[in-house]
Amino acid sequence: MNFIVGIVISSVAVLIFVLIPWVGVGALNLQWLFGIVIPYVALILFFGGMIIRVLRWARSPVPFRIPTTGGQQWSLPWIKSNWIDNPKDNKGVVLRMAFEVLTFRSLFRNTKLLFKSGPKIGYEWEKWLWLGALAFHYSFLVVLLRHLRFFTEPIPFFVTLIEKVDGFLQMGVAPIIGYMLPEIRISGFVLLGAATFLVLRRVFIPQMRYISLPTDYFPLFLISMIAITGILMRYILKLDIVSVKELAMGLVTFHPTIPEGIGVLFYIHLFLVSVLLAYFPFSKLVHMAGIFLSPTRNLSNNSRFVRHINPWNYPVKTHTYEEYEDEFRDKMVEAGIPVEKMPEEVES
Repeated sequence: MNFIVGIVISSVAVLIFVLIPWVGVGALNLQWLFGIVIPYVALILFFGGMIIRVLRWARSPVPFRIPTTGGQQWSLPWIKSNWIDNPKDNKGVVLRMAFEVLTFRSLFRNTKLLFKSGPKIGYEWEKWLWLGALAFHYSFLVVLLRHLRFFTEPIPFFVTLIEKVDGFLQMGVAPIIGYMLPEIRISGFVLLGAATFLVLRRVFIPQMRYISLPTDYFPLFLISMIAITGILMRYILKLDIVSVKELAMGLVTFHPTIPEGIGVLFYIHLFLVSVLLAYFPFSKLVHMAGIFLSPTRNLSNNSRFVRHINPWNYPVKTHTYEEYEDEFRDKMVEAGIPVEKMPEEVES
């Protein structure tokens, strides 16, 4: 029943965030609050929170090498080592981090435990989780890059290129149905589908359902609602794009204005994005920056040939073997215990 409570709490929270701008703009005409003040506050919280989190992580001392290893460590020349999954230098670390950030390499290699017939235990490749996570993150990235057209003038060439690739399904659609549709962008639908998949995975897999909290459902529901409102604005409820770009350019240039003709749905969409930005640094979503500061990923595994000493260890009085042998050499020789230096060698 705990997962039902988490779903209900997250759903109600997102619904409240939808109703707030609906009432604020639709009934109270507070366009300036939801179009200017709240976006600026959200950006301040986002950048300020991210800076604080990153600085806090950066100040954390890491005296020892604790990288997660997934292959043979470098040792002897005739033993083949895995210099990506168990890097011994910074070159391997950079390549490993690139694979991790761009292709989710560790998630690709993830397996799940299954009970087979009888008492047998087996392992199965978690390919669907990897595909779902990859689709979610890359579609989110494409959506963000496409929205740069509202905040830049002239529009960068890569944004136009991304839009062309993202809209390749448009070819041949208009002649078939007889009238011109808005250009179809598959990234928005992929983002919504991937977020839905991640939610359903938490609902239908018992192990995931058991460990899921409201903080796991809320960002997925919030992002899904952002995608839904964006799809509605693009394909069903038409929006004055010129006015939206005027508002966006005003925010970027710090000369904010509220143009006429922008509907309530846009302010709902903008408010949900602002909530996501403000929530980002204080949630699990901050792993976007944390991955680069994780010692399990950004350290090379060179403990075999480099000694790492804890810098805050208090001084300890030691008694070395050489000192021990000097103290008990005669007794050791008398007892037949081998020594590194015989008494006559010391005297000479």
